[in-house]
Amino acid sequence: MEIDPFFHSFVQFLNTVSNRPVVTLYPNWSEIYRGETITVRCEIHGGDTEWDYEWETNSMIKAPNQNEYRIRSASSSNSGNYRCKGRMKSSQHETTEWSDSVTLTVSDNEPRPVLTVSPSWLSPGASVTLNCEVEHPSAGWSFYWYKALLPDGSGTAQDSYIIHGQTHTAGYVCRAGRGDPEYHTDHSQPKFVWSADVHSSASLTVSPDRVQHFTSDSVSLTCEGNFTEWRVRKFSEDGRLYSDCRRMTGSTCDINTSKSDTAVYWCESGSGEFSNAVNITVQNDGNGPILVSPVHPVTEGASVSLSCSLRTQKILSNVFFYHNDKLIENDPRGELKISAVSKSDEGFYKCQYSGRESAQSWMSVKADSSSSPVWLIVGLVCGVSLVIILLLLLYRCRQSKCKSLFFSCCITEFIYYTHFNYSHIYMFSDRTIYITNMCNNICLFHRFLLHQVGKILFIIILNKHQLLLSLLCLFPVSGGSSLRVTVRAPPQIMESTRMKLMNTTLFILVST
Repeated sequence: MEIDPFFHSFVQFLNTVSNRPVVTLYPNWSEIYRGETITVRCEIHGGDTEWDYEWETNSMIKAPNQNEYRIRSASSSNSGNYRCKGRMKSSQHETTEWSDSVTLTVSDNEPRPVLTVSPSWLSPGASVTLNCEVEHPSAGWSFYWYKALLPDGSGTAQDSYIIHGQTHTAGYVCRAGRGDPEYHTDHSQPKFVWSADVHSSASLTVSPDRVQHFTSDSVSLTCEGNFTEWRVRKFSEDGRLYSDCRRMTGSTCDINTSKSDTAVYWCESGSGEFSNAVNITVQNDGNGPILVSPVHPVTEGASVSLSCSLRTQKILSNVFFYHNDKLIENDPRGELKISAVSKSDEGFYKCQYSGRESAQSWMSVKADSSSSPVWLIVGLVCGVSLVIILLLLLYRCRQSKCKSLFFSCCITEFIYYTHFNYSHIYMFSDRTIYITNMCNNICLFHRFLLHQVGKILFIIILNKHQLLLSLLCLFPVSGGSSLRVTVRAPPQIMESTRMKLMNTTLFILVST
């Protein structure tokens, strides 16, 4: 029987080979967002055969006849199922089977990062943790952190961010990025870390001097300091930032309170100086009580009185007070008096009268600064004495041909950044410092956790050539606090924004 030539060629055209193509997405994300870059790739394994490629897709965009399809700015029109097959270049009648389909989903909804802070109100010097996550989590994100509204803010790629030794009010935002070239989300809504005590030449006072107010109360916020230009900033409960006061006269902002005025307020001078931040809470229930508590931090050892008030009168009896949601005493009274405030008294307070509760307000406690000069004198005297002892030990060590008395310090991790002409190194309280004494060729390892030491009085830092970089006499640093060391060092050692101090001598003289 004679075979029809046309039929014979058609049979050859349908001839398939055993090589099975596979479609992959790079990066391999189940969902990408409008504007991202992604590559759809057809891979055929086995041998050195060269292939022509054919794509089949139900997307609105036709893929080219190449082994990969690079989508540089994705949109929803690129969504769909993709499959491919190959045809041998040396024999166009030899083809593979179709690959399995891979689904690409492109969302037109831009991802929005959400920033959370814990705690949001803290004592000076405490640590705060910032967390940033995308609303619809998917793979590959790096997170960038920025100081909002403050000068010299910068970003760093981490999945979380711990601020150690927070001593001032600061606003933060985050955003996420991934891919190559990197695609960035919008910035998150700003979140503020409120520090109860700010060492600033600007300050904010509130009249009446209390945190909670009724609706339609007249409240005055006054900026104080040696500045000629002021504005009052407001950060509301719904995360909105307001830059101007509705009624600003000179340095005073007058508010006729409404529920929307519940917010955190602070002053900012024309030169960028920030005041302390204050919390204002407006009671929406006209028949409910408010807690009368101080706006500003209370100094340790001072006395303070908290009371409860109705719109028409101060309540003189039958009031219950709560500290961090715990009833203080099951004994109603007119006011809560604390004769000598301590750090344990810090926290949230509220009052209850006739079955109605006030909102809760935070009362912050700050350390008594009057003891600082005493500790400074002690630190200076002890520090100088310890340096003299160190020098004597060094002399004796060299006389006895000891190899080295210097301690080599390796800090496991720290944040290092340049600020103006200085560098600040933060050594975290949860990091371990290893100090090696190489004297007499004996390695002795001493482990110090900052929360286990007493007062750090004196620090000397030398580089690997044992040139003095910094000689610092510090205020005593309580155990558990973060420690800031200012290093005035040659620019050649300022090489990285994240590095480890290697071959650097660090003396930490500790009074336990």
